[in-house]
Amino acid sequence: MSDGSVKQFKKEVKPVWCPGCGNYGVLSAVFQAFGRLDVPREDIVLVSGIGCSSRLPGYVNVYGFNSVHGRSLPIATGVKLAKPELTVVAVGGDGDALSIGGGHIPHIARRNVDITFLIMDNSIYALTKGQASPTTPFDDITTTSTYGTIDEPLDAVSLALAYGVSFVARGHSADVKHLASLIVEGIHHPGFALIHIISPCITWRGMKGYDEIKERTYYLDERHDPADKAQAVAVSLEKERLPLGIIYRERRPTYWERILGQREDAKSRGVPSIETLLNQFVP
Repeated sequence: MSDGSVKQFKKEVKPVWCPGCGNYGVLSAVFQAFGRLDVPREDIVLVSGIGCSSRLPGYVNVYGFNSVHGRSLPIATGVKLAKPELTVVAVGGDGDALSIGGGHIPHIARRNVDITFLIMDNSIYALTKGQASPTTPFDDITTTSTYGTIDEPLDAVSLALAYGVSFVARGHSADVKHLASLIVEGIHHPGFALIHIISPCITWRGMKGYDEIKERTYYLDERHDPADKAQAVAVSLEKERLPLGIIYRERRPTYWERILGQREDAKSRGVPSIETLLNQFVP
């Protein structure tokens, strides 16, 4: 990967995220990942919803679609099925992906559409001024939970495994090199890839997100087998620690491969004549 291969993906438009926002690290990882792909810029599409993280397509020099709140996945699916040769990446925050848009994940998973979904999780509704989100830790003080949240937080990795997502990984914005490698692996994976990214918000959560990275995360080593679903579930359920790396990977037919299979099956049956069709209704 050369500086030139990365530079071509950078726009002159400067990000407007707050200083210290984890999204800068995610953006850098996206630049690095795209630079390694050996895919022309015009063959890459970034789709987002609404939120701080969903500004990302505006800063990357590829085709971008800043869509409706929570609807990046169905729109990304439409793009992929209309032009299967494209590399399609969807991005969203924890609210966009796991609240209003959360209902789309199981259906993309069961279809195994060949797209990559980056969930940029800051555990807060940052754009709308600091309300509790689906991943806000229990007892956290927010603008809508002044005595502490009383809801249990969702875990994106555990949900993805339960839904049957065929590629599940986790990284964080403070390790750009590692995150870029996960994004490349996710894009190369034939099927639906979900990458959970811890991307701290210092405006509404201070240093809590970065403290969580420092105190709770660890990198999976060679002892972890991503093909072992039981092992993947076990590490995802650890209460005090958050595993980083490729947690689960399974090769199964993609949605487009199944469509092509049905097409070939239909062709092999031949084209029935009108007489044959009408005779079905003759007593």
